[in-house]
Amino acid sequence: MKIANSMKSAKVLICILFVFSTAVMSQESSPQKQSQPPKAESLQAGVAVTGSSLEDWTDLSLRSSSLRMKRPVLAESDDVPGTGFIRERYEVTWRSKDPFDLYVIRPRGVTRAPVILYLYSFPEDTDQFKNNSWCEDAVSGGYAAIGFVGAVTGHRTRYRLPKEWFVSEMQESLGSTVHDVQLILDYVATRKDLDAGRVAMFGSGSGGAVAILTSAVDPRIKVVDLMGPWADWPTWVAETKILRDDERATFAKPEFLAKVAPLEPVSWLPKSKAKALRIQDVRGNKSMPDKAQENLEAAAPDFAVVNQYGNGRAFLANTQPARLFEWMKDELKPDAKLHAATDKASRVHFYPAVQAPQAPAWPSVGTLEVEKTNNTANAKPEKDKAKPNQN
Repeated sequence: MKIANSMKSAKVLICILFVFSTAVMSQESSPQKQSQPPKAESLQAGVAVTGSSLEDWTDLSLRSSSLRMKRPVLAESDDVPGTGFIRERYEVTWRSKDPFDLYVIRPRGVTRAPVILYLYSFPEDTDQFKNNSWCEDAVSGGYAAIGFVGAVTGHRTRYRLPKEWFVSEMQESLGSTVHDVQLILDYVATRKDLDAGRVAMFGSGSGGAVAILTSAVDPRIKVVDLMGPWADWPTWVAETKILRDDERATFAKPEFLAKVAPLEPVSWLPKSKAKALRIQDVRGNKSMPDKAQENLEAAAPDFAVVNQYGNGRAFLANTQPARLFEWMKDELKPDAKLHAATDKASRVHFYPAVQAPQAPAWPSVGTLEVEKTNNTANAKPEKDKAKPNQN
C-alpha cells in the first residue's frame, strides 16, 4: 500500500513539472439606457462586461470592477469512507458566461482548518482534485485544500469559441483568474470551518503567474509556493514550447505584448505581500525558458527562497513526493518564523543536473572464448576454402 501511494504521489509530482484604468462610457445615453451595461465598443481595452458587471483585466485589484462574490452553490459532496477528507464541489457563477467548479477538500475532525489554494498550469483541468491520493496528501496535517482552474482553461472553455485558449486570451485569462482568487478568499471568509487568517497559495506554470500577481495586491495570502511560474512575457513568447512555431509570430506582435505588459509577473513579484515565498524552477522546462526563469528569480524579494534544479531528474532526486506541500504547511503554522531579508547565498540553492543512468552492459567474461569457439565451429575445411584466382 505504501509503495502504491508513493507511486501515485510521484505521478502527481511529475505532472507538476509539465497563467489601468476604470471603464469610461464615451457615448451619450438616454435616461432609460443609463441602467443598461455599456456596449463593448464604448469600453477601454482590457475592460469587459459580463452580464451586468464590469471587469477591468488591467487592474489586478477589484477596485475598477463591479464584479462581486456570489456565494457558490454546493453541487456535490463526496464523503469517501476510510479517508481523511471530505470533498465538496461547488458551482461558481459570479460571471454569467463563465461558470466553473470550485473544490473544497476539508480534513476530518478539524473545526477551523488553515487553507491552501491550488492552481495548476494550463492546460490542466480539475483531475488532481478528484484524485483521492492527492486529497490525502493535501489535507494531511489538518489543512484544507481549495482547487480550481484558471480562466479559458479546461471546463472553463465550454462557452468559448474553438480558437480561444489561455494564451490567445492571455489578458483575460490572467486578469480574470487574479480576480477569481480574491473572490474565492471573500468566500473563504464567510465559512466558519475555514481559517481565513491562515491562507497559502500553490501555483505552477500559468497558475504560478496568477499567484504572483494576486499576492502583489492581496495581503490575505500569507504564503506563496511557485513551481515553474510563467513570466517575462517577451522572452516567454519567443521561446516557450507551449506555442507552436507557426503561431509564435502572432503573439510576438507589439499589440499582444502591450496588452499583457500590465500583467507582467517580473514587475509584480518584488511587490509580493506574502510573509513567505518560494520559487522552484527546473532548467530545461519546455514551458518556461531558462532565460525567463533567471529574469524572474532576479526580481524575487530578498526574503524569497529560490531552488534551481539543473533538470527534471535533479528535482525528483531532491524532492520527496509526499512532502511536496509540507513547506507551505510549515510556513502556515502559528509558530512559523517571519522571513527576514537574507543574503543570496543562504536563500538561493542550486541542484546540479542528474544524468540518466546508463543501460547495464553485458558481462565481457568469456566473450573471447565464445567468439573463438564459434569461429572454430564455423571454419571451413582446408579443401573447401576458395582457391585464389590464378587467371
